[in-house]
Amino acid sequence: MFRKLQHRFQSMRTLSRLCTDAEAHARSRGQPAPGVEHFLLAAMDLPDGSARRAFESVGADPAAVGEAIERQYREALQAVGVQGPLAPAAALDAPAAAGLYRAQPSGQELVQALARSSKEQAGPLLGAHVVAAIAAMPQGVAARTLRALGIDAARLVAAARAQVPSAA
Repeated sequence: MFRKLQHRFQSMRTLSRLCTDAEAHARSRGQPAPGVEHFLLAAMDLPDGSARRAFESVGADPAAVGEAIERQYREALQAVGVQGPLAPAAALDAPAAAGLYRAQPSGQELVQALARSSKEQAGPLLGAHVVAAIAAMPQGVAARTLRALGIDAARLVAAARAQVPSAA
């Protein structure tokens, strides 16, 4: 009973850090609210290291994810006719609005999915859980990023799940 309660508190702290870091990644790229791709970057920053290890175990470089996301933004703009070199997005300096946490719809969907799945987890929320949830999403910037990096989503889901310790 105590261990389950301890895991729940750890998960809440991890989710709080994940949301804060995802928002920081979004704002550093000029976006006011984080999408799934920002949560992916935030998962890589979590101290448990499981997200990075999941990427490494499928032969991918975790450090390449940020640039691959930027490339997806550029390609999306080019697809709608915006050509030429693009100036880097200016970071948003103003603090985030107070009140309820706001994320893009994809980010909201992810946070809700993580909250639902945490009820079935034996241990606390880890970066690997986040990676597995994101890799299972068939569309969006994060899905296109994984494909651009040559990562098979099903293999990444399996690799992420392998990073999660089994219940004792």
